[in-house]
Amino acid sequence: MEKKFERNTFGKRLGSMLKVDFRRMFTMPLVYIIVAACLVIPVVILIMTTMMDGTVSVDPQTGAETVVEGFDNVWQIIGSVSGGSSESADASGMGAGMSLTSMANINMLYFGIAALVCIFVAEDFRSGYAKNLFTIRAKKSDYVISKTIVCSFGAALMILAFFIGSLLGGAISGLSFEMVGFGVGNLIMSVLAKVILVSVFVPIYLIMSVVAKQKLWLSLVLSFMVGMFLFMMIPMLTPLNATIMNVLLCLAGGVLFGAGLGAISNIVLKKTSLV
Repeated sequence: MEKKFERNTFGKRLGSMLKVDFRRMFTMPLVYIIVAACLVIPVVILIMTTMMDGTVSVDPQTGAETVVEGFDNVWQIIGSVSGGSSESADASGMGAGMSLTSMANINMLYFGIAALVCIFVAEDFRSGYAKNLFTIRAKKSDYVISKTIVCSFGAALMILAFFIGSLLGGAISGLSFEMVGFGVGNLIMSVLAKVILVSVFVPIYLIMSVVAKQKLWLSLVLSFMVGMFLFMMIPMLTPLNATIMNVLLCLAGGVLFGAGLGAISNIVLKKTSLV
């Protein structure tokens, strides 16, 4: 009988690489540490800000008094209601002053996602895994797609861990869970939009990582610099009163950024040295 050889199709190559990347990611202790930190950080923030709320500090040189303002409710650490004038501006950090509550919220997690992506990719090049992978069988485009999917999944876990931690922190600190200006459906859409929005940031961090390769410090610096330019889009696209339109906008942005920057990452890998 004539022997038949199965074609090594794109689907099979990508499936094989995804399997390897998921296994590599979830055997890295650092991933569990990052996700655990995302769970614990909102608990600590809500407890500490609740304890400090109303505390007055006096500048010994000028005599000016500063009152520490904590969160009014649990949902402030998740986002703000769009169209809420000054309250919305303060919550997103776009008001006249940068308050503690406008800085310490879930949106800062998108910089933490940079650490996840950069560490994961830098380890591939530092250990020689990427060079061996491309030399033996893998296509660079498959690597880019696989890394984008796996890192987006890991980033989504970080967002969900922070949300769960926020609920725990709110319950422990005794903060209000009252929803003003939005409902449960809006909250679900808001969290879903934030999860999908990571697919915009992950390709950005990925391209910075393949440019820097094993130089982790460089990939982090580049990722933080570029991420700053897009940071203000997070509260605008994922408010607490989000609708399905916000989800679709984030999804469209993820597809466009993923395809466009993914193609650029592929070109970078083809045109540059792997060491």
